[in-house]
Amino acid sequence: MPLSRTLGSITVTALTDGEGAFFQPRTQAFPDATAAHWREADQRDPGSVTADGQWWLPFRSFAIRSGDGPVTLVDAGIGPADAPAASWAPVPGRMPAELAAAGIDPADVDTVVLTHLHSDHIGWAVTGTPGRPYFPNATYLVQRAEIDAAETINPGLPAGLIAPLRAAGQLRVVDGETTLTPAVRLLSTPGHTPGHQSVLLTSADERMLITGDLLVHMVQLVDPNLAYAHEVDPETARLSRTRALQTHSPTLLATPHLGTPSPPTPNPSPVDHEVIAVTHR
Repeated sequence: MPLSRTLGSITVTALTDGEGAFFQPRTQAFPDATAAHWREADQRDPGSVTADGQWWLPFRSFAIRSGDGPVTLVDAGIGPADAPAASWAPVPGRMPAELAAAGIDPADVDTVVLTHLHSDHIGWAVTGTPGRPYFPNATYLVQRAEIDAAETINPGLPAGLIAPLRAAGQLRVVDGETTLTPAVRLLSTPGHTPGHQSVLLTSADERMLITGDLLVHMVQLVDPNLAYAHEVDPETARLSRTRALQTHSPTLLATPHLGTPSPPTPNPSPVDHEVIAVTHR
């Protein structure tokens, strides 16, 4: 059964499409991380490192639902066997089974937020030949800056993803911070890609930030200034990361790629994590 967390009337469910080793050594992915950084990160998130020192990561999407209402899905995973991520990610993904286990039919999804257009976040967005939206009743939300940069992110995106969504009338292009409901806001968090966005949920005194790839490893919570080698603009990504953590003061972080959460500790530090999220108090 997928792990979930409630904030007031909102339930957030983590859907793990797959997991596997990263395609390069983690010391190359985070070239400025020190031995002390890695020791702290591995203590906090031991599931993210294998016995031989590889970076082991899940590929998660998050389903947001208030009561029995429609579902907002954040990201669309690695996808089926012929998805764009097949060259490096552990396809086929298990999103259909994860949705079913959470009691969600693809037709129940009325909004899909794509945090960015990297292949491990769009796999189930459009499937089949010719490509059709996998979530038939959903509006897909993408930042304008991401649409504008699609060709440089991946030359296949305009024809393989954007055109089918537009043809189906299911693409909504947004600009910057956008309020979806009183409890759900899109935040512009560029740097990892030009139009990266994150999702902020607010309920009473709790705030959950669904990060996308604003941060991808626990080492970036140990030190949010650490750059990731696959950020298109590391300095902008650093500013987005530090501003989001400081300005919005999330009490929980829901992350696509951090490891299996550790049990909560009696006195959580800024990098402890629980259930589907990382606490950040």
